[in-house]
Amino acid sequence: MGFLDSILGRSRPPEADLDVLFAVPQAALSLQTDGFVVTGSGSVCFRDAEGNADDVVMAEAEKLITSSPGSTVTRSEDRFGFHWLTVTRTDKDVSGLVTDLHAVNSSLADAGFGHSLLCSTVSFTTPAHQPLALVYLYKRGTFYPFAPDGDQRRDNALELQVRGLVGEDVPVEPDLTKWLAIWGAPGLA
Repeated sequence: MGFLDSILGRSRPPEADLDVLFAVPQAALSLQTDGFVVTGSGSVCFRDAEGNADDVVMAEAEKLITSSPGSTVTRSEDRFGFHWLTVTRTDKDVSGLVTDLHAVNSSLADAGFGHSLLCSTVSFTTPAHQPLALVYLYKRGTFYPFAPDGDQRRDNALELQVRGLVGEDVPVEPDLTKWLAIWGAPGLA
């Protein structure tokens, strides 16, 4: 932060710490002890850039990920125009999944598209077989649980329960107003 920024009260958002994604396997273990199951699916959400430069980066990351047996990659766009790259691992290895998601994020950040990264998700099912995601917010450097419960509804009690389960494993977003609903996110239908 510069001197003028300090005087004017401006602050810059913290740089995303992509390495914090590697804490997710420990959070997954904490969730598994309470009956949650890793689905083997996770996604990276980003704003598409003009031109095809980010498409080239995505193609390279996709090629790298699919070189591992049992890993597939799909791309989609949600109704808000955000792009999703979803990685699915048949072995449901959460460490491998996180490594794949980290590769996508790092590829975009290293190519100068870090400002386009919005969030990453790792999907689970609850003991009641409902979808749940652990969501990483790039701009905040924190995680939060998202538990869709039917059409445009959330299970807030479950989200708070999950916060308690993973709070010592990953940095959890303290501001509940930042726990955004990601309706239609891949793996959460």
